[in-house]
Amino acid sequence: MASSTLSLLPSTSSSTFHHHFILKFRHYHSYRKNFFIPIKSLSSQTPTPTTPLSQDQLKKVAADKAVDAVKSGMVLGLGTGSTAAFAVARIGELYSSGQLTNIVGIPTSKRTQEQAASLGIPLSVLDDHPRIDLAIDGADEVDPQLNLVKGRGGALLREKMVEAASDKFIVVVDDTKLVDGLGGSRLAMPVEVVQFCWKYNLNRLQEIFKELGCEAKLRMEGDSKPYITDNSNYIVDLYFPTSIIKDAEAAGREISALEGVVEHGLFLDMATEVIIAGKTGVSVKTK
Repeated sequence: MASSTLSLLPSTSSSTFHHHFILKFRHYHSYRKNFFIPIKSLSSQTPTPTTPLSQDQLKKVAADKAVDAVKSGMVLGLGTGSTAAFAVARIGELYSSGQLTNIVGIPTSKRTQEQAASLGIPLSVLDDHPRIDLAIDGADEVDPQLNLVKGRGGALLREKMVEAASDKFIVVVDDTKLVDGLGGSRLAMPVEVVQFCWKYNLNRLQEIFKELGCEAKLRMEGDSKPYITDNSNYIVDLYFPTSIIKDAEAAGREISALEGVVEHGLFLDMATEVIIAGKTGVSVKTK
């Protein structure tokens, strides 16, 4: 697995930094691939760290970097969630300005479809474009092997279908999403199930992971009714408060074997590249 790092903060090691910085900033849009992202004011004579970026700013930096891989003529998988929304917005900006042409987007949810359509991005479906050049999406967890937990936004089925059909899948996250093992964030690992006898499947899912202390809960929308996916299904969220999923491949097989389970949020061996935004830089990990 390879990795590279892009600093978000200026170096103080060179006496010629100021001249170099001015040139880089003036030609930023022409040199995006140089991995130089200045956040320092031009008026300052001494390069010093500025206020740390917010989580949304970090997501946008990483999303913009991912969109650098988009080329004219591509069929694109458009992810769902707060990070993916930044990527879709950037694609829309480049398309409307004419810097990208002849692209087609395959959205992974109704809300992504609405966002992309509002930006004028041409859209289609897997039926008409079964091979996708590039998908860009966020993730809820990323382990050291670039395996993922996805679906806390409720779009896991369509995300997995689109991203499995993609030649390249770039994942964009901030560094809070990194875990030592899947389930390690102690937040939900979602499983999409049919509405029929959902409680029966909730109990069976919890039983699979009882030795890990798993807690299974039906996802609710507010306090009164179950959350319903774009595919008219329910979601059972699995929580691992004291452990991690030690064998994610085996876990995925056991979950998928249950009648009534539609899909699970373990995205294993799917990501080809993960772009991670941290407080001081952007790192890129590839397999």
